[in-house]
Amino acid sequence: MTTTTPTSPAVPAGPAPTNEEHRRVSKPPTTVSDVLFNGVNYIFFALLVFVCAYPFYYLIINSVSANDLSALGDVRLWPQGFHLSNYAQVFDLPGLPMAAVISVARTVLGTIATVLAAAFLGFMFTQSRLWGRRFWYRFTIITMYFSAGLIPLFIIMKTLGLTNSFWVYILPWVVQPFYIILVKTYVEAMPESLQEAAELDGASIFQVFSRIYLPNMTPILATVAIFSAVAQWNSFQDTLIYITDQSLYTLQYLLYMFINQASSLAQAAQAAGGNIGAIAAAATSQTPTSIRMTVSVLVVLPIIFIYPLFQRYFVKGIMLGAVKG
Repeated sequence: MTTTTPTSPAVPAGPAPTNEEHRRVSKPPTTVSDVLFNGVNYIFFALLVFVCAYPFYYLIINSVSANDLSALGDVRLWPQGFHLSNYAQVFDLPGLPMAAVISVARTVLGTIATVLAAAFLGFMFTQSRLWGRRFWYRFTIITMYFSAGLIPLFIIMKTLGLTNSFWVYILPWVVQPFYIILVKTYVEAMPESLQEAAELDGASIFQVFSRIYLPNMTPILATVAIFSAVAQWNSFQDTLIYITDQSLYTLQYLLYMFINQASSLAQAAQAAGGNIGAIAAAATSQTPTSIRMTVSVLVVLPIIFIYPLFQRYFVKGIMLGAVKG
């Protein structure tokens, strides 16, 4: 005689838990130490943001406040006597519009040349078939640590005819060993099968570079572009050393001159403004402080706007192109 074990009726399966419910269940309970730790973190990073952002905010509010108050240092938290005449008057200072054009041109052209050179050389240094690859790579990298010095470099630039030339802003910056290292490391992390498949289809080495690798280098090239653009935009020593033609002065070099000659430039701006009837009161009359603040804002703002545009590429590129041990 056989006995059968009674089975319980099947319970219909309920809906599967959602991701939010799963996270809610798996999340450990919050303790007092967690709350304190998070609170300290928020306070610390809020203070850090304030310390980093306040100098730029201070420049901006002083450049649009009453000039007599900013000269006394009375503008600290918000603008007082708001006006925008400082910017209109600063652009009337001698040489400033042309210097802005020179700075933009050197930044754009110099960045493009540096990025292309870093991309091509970084790719070529990964090719084992390149004659003397190890020698040329080490020969390039050693220039990061040794240089001939300022006087021999000036003699070279003068011999090549680059002094008092716009190209002195571009050509010496083209080959940058650090950027080549970043690109080379990034390319080495890419699968070799990409190049092998392209060469089986008859692609030349230049076609492999331009059609296969270059479109896939966007993160690391964006990183190189940020580094190069910031360096080009902020540079003023090459103007100080190699340039005597005022039509080739950069915006940063003029800022350096304006800071040293702010008093005389303020008098010139007041005289020019008086001739056109734009300056009537002390609150809008140019002062050394207003010139320093306004020109500093004009120099800093372009870089502030560039960083957010390339930030997502920058973080990814600097991690993938980091030098591995």
